[in-house]
Amino acid sequence: MLSKKTQYALKALGYLAGRYGEGPVLISDISKKKKIPIKFLETILLELKQAGVLESKKGKGGGYYLVESPKKTTLAQAIRLVGGPIAMLPCVSINFYEKCKDCDEATCGLNKAMKITRDATLKILEKKTLVELIDRADPPSAKGG
Repeated sequence: MLSKKTQYALKALGYLAGRYGEGPVLISDISKKKKIPIKFLETILLELKQAGVLESKKGKGGGYYLVESPKKTTLAQAIRLVGGPIAMLPCVSINFYEKCKDCDEATCGLNKAMKITRDATLKILEKKTLVELIDRADPPSAKGG
């Protein structure tokens, strides 16, 4: 299950994707439109900026904006940046692997089932981009440039 933080990050990224190429977007606008607590959103956007996904501009006309076209950032990348592993168990994670203390991965049926689940999930999330997160009610002008 996606954490609340990851859900908020994806909603904010979707909102920014819908405004790609239109300049910086105020945090207060994102917060209001996507119903995300502003203090929580500030932390998430700063994290995404530090990861190189977002950039910001201070002062009048300032705010946050996507560094690259929304077509270039996959949902898998975005989820990993904010939420960590996509896999449901640490022993099947590609980027956040941890060996289980209580089983043998070579014979564990749960491990095998979760690897199949991980692969199927990744197959989708690595093909979908931030463009997928644009709300249908958002302006059609910015479909990812």
